Amino acid sequence: MHFIETIILGLIQGVTEFIPISSSGHLVIAQNYFSGASDHLFLEFINIGTLLALLVFFRKKIINITKDVFLNKQYKLATNILITAIPAGAVGYFLSDFISTDAFFGSLVTVAISLAVVGIVMIFIEKLPKASEVKNGTGLSHSRAFYIGIAQIFALIPGVSRSGSTIIAGRLSGLGSGAAAEYSFLASIPIMLGVTLKIFLSDSNYLAENIGVLALSNAVAFVSGMIAIGFLMKYLSTRSLAIFGWYRLALSLILGLIILIK
Repeated sequence: MHFIETIILGLIQGVTEFIPISSSGHLVIAQNYFSGASDHLFLEFINIGTLLALLVFFRKKIINITKDVFLNKQYKLATNILITAIPAGAVGYFLSDFISTDAFFGSLVTVAISLAVVGIVMIFIEKLPKASEVKNGTGLSHSRAFYIGIAQIFALIPGVSRSGSTIIAGRLSGLGSGAAAEYSFLASIPIMLGVTLKIFLSDSNYLAENIGVLALSNAVAFVSGMIAIGFLMKYLSTRSLAIFGWYRLALSLILGLIILIK
């Protein structure tokens, strides 16, 4: 893989993993542009950089959750996060072979449709009916946490966006935009840890053969991911998801035209 391509893919991963415009969708588009096909293992391995960005950015929150569980015997937030993680984790585990196929994960048509559908929801999210307001993830009932987890399953579809699907579900569950984003990121950590463990156990040969490009991509993904998280948390503290919805629609239209022209 070319040096410049490696940096670009790491940058795309870091920014779009957290900005709700779909990292998988953008990476599939980029890899098709560079090589004409998507490398699913590469895309899984560069999640390591963004996982580290999450752990570093939310380190104080993670420490507080750990203290709540082991010192204060307060399990509500930790339990909610696990409940949210379970549905997507289970589906991803049992359908991993299908999800990684080019016909599914590498499909530009799937990406274009997913970008548009979720984009439309983002544009109109503030007009949709919502559950009674809750302050943060601790205030969510277990059933609402599970509902957000069901929404996270759709993030397995390229073009949907893990952060997008869970922030939307969080808003509909009564969280404010900023609180929904924070909960979305915290709830994604168990999923990303599981994916990282899986690829280390099952695809270590790929890591050994591509250690140079993966190290560079993950370093870029880590730095850009830290910046992206900070930006989104600040942005959503006062604004809605609409601008990201319009971006997704525009990209979907451009991608659709490219597919038709081909």
